[in-house]
Amino acid sequence: MSAPRPTTATAHQLVTCLWFTGQAEEAARFYVEAFAGYRPDTHVGAVHRSNIDVAPQGETVLERGEVLTVDFTLDGQRFVALNGSTEPVPYTDAVSFQVLCANQQEIDHFWTALTAGGGQEVACGWVTDRYGVRWQVVPQVLFELLAGEDQDAAARVQSAMMGMTKFSIEGLMDAAKDAYGAEEE
Repeated sequence: MSAPRPTTATAHQLVTCLWFTGQAEEAARFYVEAFAGYRPDTHVGAVHRSNIDVAPQGETVLERGEVLTVDFTLDGQRFVALNGSTEPVPYTDAVSFQVLCANQQEIDHFWTALTAGGGQEVACGWVTDRYGVRWQVVPQVLFELLAGEDQDAAARVQSAMMGMTKFSIEGLMDAAKDAYGAEEE
């Protein structure tokens, strides 16, 4: 006999779980603050506390009453922040989150918000936030420019992109123009 399935509308939704070492609630609030005002359906949900002392292999990870998980939503995407151990588990570039931006104002906002408090600018639109999570702050127009029929223009855009740290939409658009200053058709 199989376990009963949840009957909520989100029973089949993928939820990303991020692992922290005691900063789950702080991190969830940091992310919500970064996205609030720029993305709808962004909020901190339930904060769940441990009902027991958690001490796998004798090492206390959580004491009863401490935050175990925090549910939060960024632009409609559900996340869970988990206080999972006393030792950090590093994030890598193998997994990142793309923030697609409609304009330069959004790029500037997310770039500043996600690097606040000790985050790092990387290259080519990437940042690492203060918790080590990798983000790509990307203008939506980039994909259109790279997929255009004019392969020379797409190559210029890709070259310009590779030389940028934070993306400049103006710089990408300038790269898409031909040598005479006319936009490629």
